[in-house]
Amino acid sequence: MTRSATPARFDANEEDTMKLHDALIAKAEMLIRRPVAEVFEAFVDPAITSRFWFTRGSGRLEAGKRVTWHWDMYGIEVQVLVKAIEPGSRILIEWSSADEVPTAVEWTFTERADGATFVSIANSGFSGNADEIITQALDSTGGFALVVAALKAWLEHGIELNLVADRFPDHGADTEQKQ
Repeated sequence: MTRSATPARFDANEEDTMKLHDALIAKAEMLIRRPVAEVFEAFVDPAITSRFWFTRGSGRLEAGKRVTWHWDMYGIEVQVLVKAIEPGSRILIEWSSADEVPTAVEWTFTERADGATFVSIANSGFSGNADEIITQALDSTGGFALVVAALKAWLEHGIELNLVADRFPDHGADTEQKQ
């Protein structure tokens, strides 16, 4: 089983690839029925974020700070540079693993009249050829959709769904699972 579905080949020249790099944004959004301060804190505090997304983080998100996020179940870590923090409103980071070009991730938090929060996560700045850019954007969209769904379950119901860990249950396995 492959990590993701392979999109149809997209033949593009260098100019088209640059347009994709600049225009393609992966986005996931969700209404969370909790106050904006609580939803915002869930992404800034790794003790909370580790309940629904990564395994552990090296520190809280603070503007100008570098932290590392770990997904121990996959043997992956990413370096995070916090570009901006606007409490209760916006988080902007650049992140990458050791062998990747950094991409930008921006969270926006919108407080609603009923006390709920609409959270939006946008990932941009993908690199590579056209096929690689499209694959990265599709993978990111799917991944962040799982993150906001898991966040919703955790904050609204106190349930750890393990969506991120369960997405690729055989990652690193020596043998393929028999069907």
